[in-house]
Amino acid sequence: MPRSKAATKSLTVLFTCIGRRVSLLNSFRGAARELKIDISLLGTDTTNLSSAFQLCDKKFLVKPVSHRDYLRQLLAIVKANRVELLVPTIDTDLLLLAKNKPKFASVGCCVLISKAGVVGICQDKRKTYRFLLKNGFDTPVTMSVRTALSKKKLNWPCFLKPWDGNASRGTAKVDNRKELLFFVKRIPNPICQEFVNGTEHTCDVYVDLNMKVRCVVPRKRIEVRAGEVSKGQVVKHPRIMREAARLVEALGAGPGVITLQLFLTSDDKVKFIEINPRFGGGVPLAIKAGANFPKWILQEVLGRKTNIRFDGFKDKVIMLRYDGEVWLENVNKKIKK
Repeated sequence: MPRSKAATKSLTVLFTCIGRRVSLLNSFRGAARELKIDISLLGTDTTNLSSAFQLCDKKFLVKPVSHRDYLRQLLAIVKANRVELLVPTIDTDLLLLAKNKPKFASVGCCVLISKAGVVGICQDKRKTYRFLLKNGFDTPVTMSVRTALSKKKLNWPCFLKPWDGNASRGTAKVDNRKELLFFVKRIPNPICQEFVNGTEHTCDVYVDLNMKVRCVVPRKRIEVRAGEVSKGQVVKHPRIMREAARLVEALGAGPGVITLQLFLTSDDKVKFIEINPRFGGGVPLAIKAGANFPKWILQEVLGRKTNIRFDGFKDKVIMLRYDGEVWLENVNKKIKK
């Protein structure tokens, strides 16, 4: 929903479930300075003890996503503050936002979210597997635990994970049938997947408001902590970039940044494992390398021209993350609800 007049100099952006996304927030703020526009960055969370929440220009405490009032609260915030762009940051409210995107559009707010059907494919790893197979993408063999246990021979090791999981929670590598039987009782909604030996990569894929893939940044995951990359390196791998673009186009995901996870095997096969229709936690690395997603998004929403090259980012840039602090005083100060 780009504006008709490119001369507009201000914009209000709302980040939902903002949590720890300090780098993403600061990237939007930096992009606004570069574009010489006034920007108001709003954030929602269920607690005020959230680092990025504290750094927003306006803060709104809301009910959990599962609460019946959550959507009503978001719409009220959007209307009262004339929010023109809504950016989800984690998985929990993606499907709700996708299903209700027209309601936000009716009050002048563009939501960076894929269609509900696309989100459904991404958030159910069984559907993701079927989509990848149907469209000719290489992916680890995936089956139900019942199917795995019914097989007389199974290639060990295998990898267990919830079909509806995220952030690498509840996963386990199992080396034999005994371990499989042990972990299936401890992992909710488990599926059994071929274990892949290879180097794990994440791709940040930028899809513009016209649903065209404009840029793909592969990032090698050197070290991961709590499901999020803590050390990573940009790897300008042409075949990964082409395959990632082809996947996102086949899925019809976007607009915004779509995050893909894959393994590059020792025999140079690209095996996709997950699709997340939102900003990934490691996206600051791609932005630092020159893929300025926040700038491009703001330009598009404002109706301005963008200058985007598919491979227009620096290669081999490395990110080494560390913990920072946000200091609070008067923590009981009234927060808007």
